[in-house]
Amino acid sequence: MSGPATHQHYLPVRPDWLALQTEEVLDPGQPIIDPHHHLWERPDWRYLLHEFLDDIRTGHDIRATVFVQARAMHRATGPEALRPVGETEFANGIAAMAASGGYGDVQLCAGIVGFADLRLGKAVGPVLEAHLAAGGGRFRGIRHIATWDPDPALLNPAYQPAEDMLDSDAFRAGFAELAARGLSFDAWLYFHQIPRLTRLARAFPEVPIVLDHCGGILGIGRYAGRRDAVFAEWSAALRELAACPNVMVKLGGLGMRLPGFGFEAGARPPSSAMLAEAWRPWMECCIEIFGAARCMFESNFPVDKGAYGYAIGWNAMKRIAASASADEKADLFRRSAARFYRLAEHG
Repeated sequence: MSGPATHQHYLPVRPDWLALQTEEVLDPGQPIIDPHHHLWERPDWRYLLHEFLDDIRTGHDIRATVFVQARAMHRATGPEALRPVGETEFANGIAAMAASGGYGDVQLCAGIVGFADLRLGKAVGPVLEAHLAAGGGRFRGIRHIATWDPDPALLNPAYQPAEDMLDSDAFRAGFAELAARGLSFDAWLYFHQIPRLTRLARAFPEVPIVLDHCGGILGIGRYAGRRDAVFAEWSAALRELAACPNVMVKLGGLGMRLPGFGFEAGARPPSSAMLAEAWRPWMECCIEIFGAARCMFESNFPVDKGAYGYAIGWNAMKRIAASASADEKADLFRRSAARFYRLAEHG
């Protein structure tokens, strides 16, 4: 299934359009852990085990993956706070299917990131325990989306965080429960919110934090035509954040509509060379600031699939890393993810 054409926050996936761009896989022997993908079945968009396998079987050496929360398969009944545990049960079931060996060697959902409402404060503790129990030893942490902007067109209607959520006493009381259980935090927010994440990281140096999607670059709405100003503010905020040794960053997510690259508007999908040219200033800046050992490439599929194919995206990231040393490439493509999510390195 393609979709969702009716949801303005996501670009629609157009298989016929994606099929117009094919390339030979670059450096096919490079082992990869994909540390950020979703699986779901929605009324107009199915992306489950076989759809994901179709993408990862396009030539790159994907060894393992990390599932990240996306409101999939929540329980229909029971206490509201515990309903997201259904997503962890679902992801762990997919992981068990992959671990059977019946779908090849890739360890899908080797790490699982779920959702718990950290604004519950100390009361979120039992929810975290339920995730850990449901995760079959694979549950690694929480993503509580914090994306906020005064422009409602930039907001995902499924998430309604307050502007100051990361600074609130209730959220921080819940965040402390992560520390008590050795769990990590995936931070998805916009670039102008990075200083709030820096304050949080300083307050909880024992909690591993990973900044999703290059730090929430925006290039549409009120940010259209302001690429240089956004880059300046974003990069300055990243330098402050990088002073927190408990923080890493995911390089990806730039196929979404939010950064405003407009790849989806072409008569043909972008080539990996075109993607690499657009992404390079942002990703190289992240690597320069954080170092390869604190950066990890990600697919963000199927969300980014509205702009390019899976194989094309990894080719673009390989182009960006082409001048890196073998050791740096090992970090960028698998070791950083393995360290953060406590996985086998797979290579």
